[in-house]
Amino acid sequence: MLIYTLLIVYASWYPFSGWRDMGLLPFDYLWARLPYYWTGFDLWTNVVGYAPFGALVVYALYPRVRSLWAALLSTLAGVALSAVMEAVQTYLPTRIPSNLDLITNSCGTLLGALIGVWTSRYFLRQSRLLEVRRSWFSREASRGLVVVGLWPLALIYPQNHLFGLGHVVPPLSSLLSDLLDTPIDLATWWTNSAQLSAEQYWLAEIIVTACGLTGAVLTMLLLLRKQAPRNMLMAIYLLGAVFVKSLSCALFFAPDNAFAWFTPGAAGGMIVGGLMLAGLSFAPPIAQRRIAGLALIFSLLATNAVPANPYFVSTLQTWVQGKFLNFDGAAQFLSVLWPFLALWFLYHPVHRKSGGQGAPK
Repeated sequence: MLIYTLLIVYASWYPFSGWRDMGLLPFDYLWARLPYYWTGFDLWTNVVGYAPFGALVVYALYPRVRSLWAALLSTLAGVALSAVMEAVQTYLPTRIPSNLDLITNSCGTLLGALIGVWTSRYFLRQSRLLEVRRSWFSREASRGLVVVGLWPLALIYPQNHLFGLGHVVPPLSSLLSDLLDTPIDLATWWTNSAQLSAEQYWLAEIIVTACGLTGAVLTMLLLLRKQAPRNMLMAIYLLGAVFVKSLSCALFFAPDNAFAWFTPGAAGGMIVGGLMLAGLSFAPPIAQRRIAGLALIFSLLATNAVPANPYFVSTLQTWVQGKFLNFDGAAQFLSVLWPFLALWFLYHPVHRKSGGQGAPK
């Protein structure tokens, strides 16, 4: 729930720059007239965006608060969160606070809360899904399941390399430029304006893709017990990531670009990563944990050290972000954050204690 709340905050206040005081009070939008211009896409985006928050709050309150009381508290929390998000947008030049957004966000929270109450018995009480969770995953896997579940979503934002998450240079450049009030390009300074050959770009993408894939899938394998269908779950996990990546490319660019991410370097990296996983899937958990951490660290370093591929830069210029401004901010935030979440999970003392592959407890 906390991670999803942070995503809402990031999406609502993106791009976090150009703050100004227009002489308006932050909650003046509440009594303003409803916006004259709006689209059905905007309304449904707000509803869908806040619905998971409503359900997650209901789940978090269980079993202390249940049923309609949980739905009521969840809805109030969503209304309060949305009201604050809209109020702060008063000071952002690229955002416009809207009472219509508050209404649709609140409706989305209410819808999610009702879904949460209805589904709580399937997810939080005795259910087939709960039995599968206990049978296939270790008892301490809850935090890890959140981390690995966010990996396909982190791939939504366009990356210079497939599975090359954690690209911190662009947001840091933007942040420093705003703070110092002067254009700063850390990528140019870091790489000293270096230009790689086509073969070097190809090799870099293979390395980043293979390391990112290996680190993510090994992290997922650490959560499984010995009796879990490991190969099937690995295949589903990877196919889910590929589906999300293809769908996001089709939505952000054009349907014809759904598989634009499947470059020769990405294909080579997936083959190398698949071969690595074929052997490492039988390694002891402690070896899997260490290799997963090293692979993610190496992917982070390579992602931020290698200059941007000119082909990727030219492709990114065709990205129309108009309708996806809020979603774009949250997707970029998750894309940058995910490797650090995974490393936190892999190296946290509490998580290292769980072998993750023992017999059911």
